[in-house]
Amino acid sequence: MKLLLLPLLITLLHNAVLACEFRTEKDQNPRIEWKKKGKGVTFVYFDHKFTGSYAGRAKMDGATLTIHSVTQKDSGEYRCEVTASEDHINLGEATVTLSVLGGIYPVKRLQMRYSYIFLSFPSATLVPPHVPSCEVPSSVFVGSGLDLLCKDKLSVPPATYRWYKDNKVLAATADTPYSMDSHKGTLKFKSVSKTDSGMYRCESSNSVGAPKSCVAQQLKVIDYPLNMTILIAGAAGLLCLIIFCCICVCVCWRRGCCKINELRLNWYSLSFRAKSYNPPPPPPPTHNWICYT
Repeated sequence: MKLLLLPLLITLLHNAVLACEFRTEKDQNPRIEWKKKGKGVTFVYFDHKFTGSYAGRAKMDGATLTIHSVTQKDSGEYRCEVTASEDHINLGEATVTLSVLGGIYPVKRLQMRYSYIFLSFPSATLVPPHVPSCEVPSSVFVGSGLDLLCKDKLSVPPATYRWYKDNKVLAATADTPYSMDSHKGTLKFKSVSKTDSGMYRCESSNSVGAPKSCVAQQLKVIDYPLNMTILIAGAAGLLCLIIFCCICVCVCWRRGCCKINELRLNWYSLSFRAKSYNPPPPPPPTHNWICYT
């Protein structure tokens, strides 16, 4: 089971969203608890309900905790605990720090120079890069188009991306058979070849934290099987034959070689004659007279 929490910085009179995402192996109904660490550890959410001052001004969405109209008293370290009794790893814990600002404070912790947050400003949240999700097919046929996808949905500000092949960074130029979009995380091939086979991975980065990379995945570029090649060649040959016959018919029609009306007329006349033909009557019988003298 995996847990993920995002650090949060927020101003007074705003809502604080403490995102907690988890993924279980088998357990479909894990137990979720939130705790706050101060002089001691107190429950925020326990046994499917909120406790103390959080009752009536907080809500849960999955394991994500939202606190409405936060005050400076809400600042502190919060811990999300997920218990999945049916999983191999049945307990997951993660912590997040909520900082509620009142008045005007320099935002040094956000690595911003000469920047301040006022009460009237919206909340500010910076999130370092997370491991991006990468989509790399295991195999593709020679000559086909291919799009490799990479996305980090959690980083703030949005991440930029770089692709690596066999642990070497890829740089798109006018001569390369591929193109890249560093903001969308796409790596596009118009037509792949055998030389494009290799181990591909994507790296996401922003100005907040260290870059994160997905696990490298193998891409194989393979030839079409022989029966597929024969099938394609046969279909192409049949198509060419049909086109050639159509051209011949059109040329013959324009030159008057195909006199269809006359052929039809001759056929009808022949068929009419065949139907109306009456054979002539047989000749009268002849009698042989023999004279005896």
